[in-house]
Amino acid sequence: MEQERQKENGLETWRQEYRRMRRIWMLRNNRTELMMLLVLLVGGSVMSLVSPTFFTKGNLLNICSQQSTTALMAIGMTLVIITSGIDLSVGTLLGFAGMLAAIELQATGNVAKALGLAYGVALLVGIVNGFLIGYKKLPAFIVTLGTQLICQSMNYVVTDGSSASKFPEAFGFLGKGKLVGEIPFYLVLIIGLYLFFIFIMTKSRYGRFLYAAGSNEEASRISGIGTQRVIMVSYVISALMAATAGLVMISRLMACDPTYGKGAEMDVIAAVVIGGASMLGGRGTLWGTAIGVFIVGVLRNSLNLLGVNTFWQGTAIGVVIIVAVLTEQLSHKKKG
Repeated sequence: MEQERQKENGLETWRQEYRRMRRIWMLRNNRTELMMLLVLLVGGSVMSLVSPTFFTKGNLLNICSQQSTTALMAIGMTLVIITSGIDLSVGTLLGFAGMLAAIELQATGNVAKALGLAYGVALLVGIVNGFLIGYKKLPAFIVTLGTQLICQSMNYVVTDGSSASKFPEAFGFLGKGKLVGEIPFYLVLIIGLYLFFIFIMTKSRYGRFLYAAGSNEEASRISGIGTQRVIMVSYVISALMAATAGLVMISRLMACDPTYGKGAEMDVIAAVVIGGASMLGGRGTLWGTAIGVFIVGVLRNSLNLLGVNTFWQGTAIGVVIIVAVLTEQLSHKKKG
């Protein structure tokens, strides 16, 4: 009886020690994300005191609406940056995929065919990016800059600079539909995608391989990991998320213009970096990215509520990016 009691006490002590060590590990490895979460909470609290409209349901839904496309594209960008890459094509791909879908919707009203066109071109761009970067080892910056310019050019070629509208009302559900009360369908979609990819990144073999490839691609390849395929898949996912963002955008606005998505990749990269992902690869989380997306959205919204000139928004976000990267570097040095 005494032995069983001692064994149980020893097991309980081990469990407590394990939980303590896990908390320490979580704090050390998610230091940047936790700091950015604190920044978000403090910033939100300050804004609630300065502007009584900040924490209203309408304003919070407005922030979610404005950041919906950024949030979607940030999923794929997080995966790409973890591999130590970058995808500059997501903004113009959003516009091109959305425009192809818009032209089909305007001409025939066939939603299924419109979705097929959007995801088809996104898949093609993702495969091209992933093949050239993952298998041919071309610089990600150059490859995706090239596909960015191609998508931007093709967007104007297929439209001759004109916009598209008059879509079927059923298509509007994606960007404007409500599920329970005032909860938008696109918000449920975004949350579902984040939960799905968090599971993939933390529980699947692909997730483990993704971090390994970003940390040390050569060592991962020698150990038997198909790093080329892992990198390629990350760019395909990034492209598909850009197409999804494009579909949500044109559904919400029920129109599409050739300028849609232009420059959007900057906000996406900003959100991912602010959320704690390292541009050197091997580090980043989607819950951190979600925090980064909200910080960018809250910052833009706060400046608007305070009546600050919109030209200053880029400066504010740039300062936050630099601070986030500096925080990540200092955290890395301390751990080293």
